[in-house]
Amino acid sequence: MTDAIEAVQVVPSPNLAATGAPPYAVGATISLQEQQFRTLKNGDMFGVFDLTGSISDGGTEGLYNRDTRHLSRFDLRIGGGRPILLSSTLRDDNGSLTCDLTNPDLSIGDKVVLEHDTIHIRRSRFLINATCFERMAVRNFSASPQLLRLELFFDSDFADLFEVRGTPREHRGTRLPTEITETGVVLGYLGLDDRKRYTRIRFDPAPTTLEPNRAVFDLMLQPHERALIFFEITCHDGTFPIRGVRENFMLSMIEARRWMRANSAQAAAIASSNEVFNEAIRRSICDLYMLITQKPTGLYPYAGIPWFSAPFGRDALITAMQTLWLDPSIARGVLSYLAENQATEVDAAADAEPGKILHEVRHGEMALLGEVPFAHYYGSVDSTPLFVMLAGAYVERTHDDTTARRLWPHLEAAIAWIDNYGDRDGDGFVEYYRATENGLANQGWKDSWDSVFHADGTLAKGSIALCEVQGYVYAARRAMALIGRRLGHADVATVQDQKAEALRVAFEASFWCEEIGTYALALDGEKKPCRVQTSNAGQVLLSGIASPDRAARVTEGLMASRFFTGWGVRTVATTEARYNPMAYHNGSVWPHDNAMMGMGLSRYGHTAAVAKIFHGIFDAALYIELRRLPELFCGFARRRGQGPTFYPVACSPQAWAATALPALLQACLGISFDPAERSVTFNKPTLPDFLDEVTLYNLMPGLGPDKISVVLRRVGTEVAMNVIARSGDVHVLMRS
Repeated sequence: MTDAIEAVQVVPSPNLAATGAPPYAVGATISLQEQQFRTLKNGDMFGVFDLTGSISDGGTEGLYNRDTRHLSRFDLRIGGGRPILLSSTLRDDNGSLTCDLTNPDLSIGDKVVLEHDTIHIRRSRFLINATCFERMAVRNFSASPQLLRLELFFDSDFADLFEVRGTPREHRGTRLPTEITETGVVLGYLGLDDRKRYTRIRFDPAPTTLEPNRAVFDLMLQPHERALIFFEITCHDGTFPIRGVRENFMLSMIEARRWMRANSAQAAAIASSNEVFNEAIRRSICDLYMLITQKPTGLYPYAGIPWFSAPFGRDALITAMQTLWLDPSIARGVLSYLAENQATEVDAAADAEPGKILHEVRHGEMALLGEVPFAHYYGSVDSTPLFVMLAGAYVERTHDDTTARRLWPHLEAAIAWIDNYGDRDGDGFVEYYRATENGLANQGWKDSWDSVFHADGTLAKGSIALCEVQGYVYAARRAMALIGRRLGHADVATVQDQKAEALRVAFEASFWCEEIGTYALALDGEKKPCRVQTSNAGQVLLSGIASPDRAARVTEGLMASRFFTGWGVRTVATTEARYNPMAYHNGSVWPHDNAMMGMGLSRYGHTAAVAKIFHGIFDAALYIELRRLPELFCGFARRRGQGPTFYPVACSPQAWAATALPALLQACLGISFDPAERSVTFNKPTLPDFLDEVTLYNLMPGLGPDKISVVLRRVGTEVAMNVIARSGDVHVLMRS
């Protein structure tokens, strides 16, 4: 994820302050790698469960809705003991979690009255409509009747998500008395924001005993008899369902699966000759659609679980860009939501200025009270040019002039922000600074407090102009010109093309560092270049601002061992003063960063380098549970017979990590679309050696019903193509 302040521990530590860290700095004390979790998400709700499906009291686990933990304990016992885990699996589409459990030896005194592995418990769980549904099936596999006692301990601390991550609070709201009803309990909390938050738990059948924090089910099961218990946990402030628990479970399960199918069915499908790659790409696509939330404005991918299950501007823009070839509706939804939430006035506390695009939105108590500045926060220097850049790519991909016209005033406002607030000193470069001490110190995607520095390791000071941001601005101006011409604003197009060319010339003169063979990480407040070799220069290539000869130099450096780990490209080269393979941004490997570099390398024709990155990132997925790429992993060099080293507090799943493999596949194949000609083009396609054949189903050159499916096969160093299905007048081209 992009926010250094948004990791597992956000603490105003004196020790961190002594290093120069801002008030909100990462101080991780517990590694998420020490525990295995299962995660589910739907809409604004997500759950983090242990492998048995339980939520232990305290820690990260919980059921969260709109940045509040509505369930902090949901712990199952059988005969007073913890059940034994048999297996814990997510559906392939992430739609539900199934946990198979059994009993331990159950004793009275020294006598075992029920041997282990006699009772089977299957917990099936899914989320929809701010509700967690569970069906527990309990079956007796002994040869005699068994009287079983199941206990469910539950509670809610109604903690704000930032509290769970470690931000201290001097004062909290009031826990309301627990209400016991005919079918369950209602837990309540009155926040300091004067909002009441409720968690309602319903049971079917009714428990034998029901207390404010415990439900007891006494079951008499004959040999091989099965009993079903249904739970329903609703976490919102509105009305509760009137249907029965069992009926609601079945109807909601159908609704949840239909929703998943309906949304993911829009995307082109990918299959290959490599079954492991098929697993990884299916997980990528399913993770993406699990993280997508349906907004009134359309589909919007939340950034990641657990800490970033919220709308983030930069993350969603990059996710949409990486999936534009698969499903343009994601980009349309992202652009529409961000346009609706574009800043219209100056608000220093939120780092907001007219025309600026969101960094993130939070709905929790602490954000609403201003204890953290993220209710609507705009402290991101790159979201605004990325917004215009994506709009141009979307219009070029779809020729959706209706959406372009609707977005045009917002695009004009974004360009105005770039010209006025983004470039305060008028030198042609966009810089960032934070308006208050509570905001992010660094406001590019590498927003750790120590991520922007000079060659000797000293931190850059003053308003900072990042190299990749200038590339984004260049691409934004070209995008504005493209859209302007389509909509009849020729004068705007001419001006933006002129400004883009002026920026390109100035960028080459100010950012290129011949002595290190790449572009400077940034210019500091005194316009001194940070002569540091970083992956930021690789992202510069995505925009097209770099000259071809210098793009080749950058590519050569990125493929060298100082950058390339065998698993991907590091954020910082090993030769640099602040290189640390375990640092968040100063030497780690980020899948999305590698995908963006791959897309840029493909633009300049360096397909062999793209294939090398693709191979490394895919190989990393081989060693990761569920083939799920995390937010990042450590930047240690690859060791024979061993997998990558994991980062302690990396989020997983993470939207832009999930879309890294599809983006790298597009970059390898050089896929582009021409809606006017109804054509799909493969420009100098290549396939890495782990893929002999790839099939792409339902590629759409635009938004209409026309689709085409093709097979691409590696033949030596070349790629051959066959069309296997066609709907409508669609053409396919191969350029070698």
